[in-house]
Amino acid sequence: MRRIVAALLGAAAVAASAGPAVAQPPTTSVAGPSDFEVYCQPTDPGLNELSGMAYLNDTLYAIGDSGTDDKMAELDANCAVQRWIPVPVDPYDIEDMSAYGDSIWLSDTGDNLRRRDTVALTRLDPSSGAGELYRLTYPDGPHDAESLIVEPGGRPVIITKEFSGNSGVYVPDADTAADKLPTPGPSGLRRVGALNLNTAAGVPVPGELVTGAALSADGRAAAVRTYSQVYLYPVRDGDVAAALTNETPVVVTAPKQPQGESVEFTVPGDLIVASETGGELRPLPPILVLSDAANLVAPSDTAENPIEAPGSSATWWWVGGAAVLIGLTVLGVGAIARRRRR
Repeated sequence: MRRIVAALLGAAAVAASAGPAVAQPPTTSVAGPSDFEVYCQPTDPGLNELSGMAYLNDTLYAIGDSGTDDKMAELDANCAVQRWIPVPVDPYDIEDMSAYGDSIWLSDTGDNLRRRDTVALTRLDPSSGAGELYRLTYPDGPHDAESLIVEPGGRPVIITKEFSGNSGVYVPDADTAADKLPTPGPSGLRRVGALNLNTAAGVPVPGELVTGAALSADGRAAAVRTYSQVYLYPVRDGDVAAALTNETPVVVTAPKQPQGESVEFTVPGDLIVASETGGELRPLPPILVLSDAANLVAPSDTAENPIEAPGSSATWWWVGGAAVLIGLTVLGVGAIARRRRR
């Protein structure tokens, strides 16, 4: 019995010294494919490679990725292209877009072969067609990235697409707003952390590739999508990077799409997801919507369950639970020993 008690005491000590478990994402979804409806049906073949969407002044804009990313589409409520707006700088591989100020910011960060010395943001004013290039460099070598959010304060947040599942989150070195970066640059980026996606025992799931990101109009919710899921994060004080690296997301199972690479919030807070056709001669899939998705998560939701620091009450819950387990085990072993003596 002494060995059993010693082992249990050791386990309790390990639990106490390790501190509380970091909050992990839920393994079940709060919404699924059946909760999505058709938002609109694009038909223009220029959207066959649809990779990014963004709302600006109640207007939805969209763009394809490499090979079709030399122009941006302005869409009406039925997803019909009202006009094509040329991208003012010759792109390499635009993968996402985000609205800030009176402009759309294009994320020219695609790098499938991971060989680019610099990536870039391109500002595009839809009303005039004017814009400029802002080159960026990673601190740790090339990355492929298909996701961009520009925070309410203007700081761009880039999320990389990693086959390991450990997607990095990068911001400018000095937290500079996008429109304050030098043009053409380059400016340095720094890694501020990694996404806490749907994990098992804290280990990122390989193959959970991040393909798009968006921020709600009120700035309270961020969405990060993969080919199979959408992760909704509560955002505090406009700090998207902190939300992505520290908060526990709500998981939405995405509808099956040929190659889902785009996500955006409507102005009222609905979530729309879009996809490439997934191959030549295939029809354009509809853009789908999940109503009121921004209200599935809010900063107050996680305030009730904060991630505790070592030495906090969560640690003592671990110790207390271990102590109760030890006590019950000691009583049980003692009772067994008494029966054997009889």
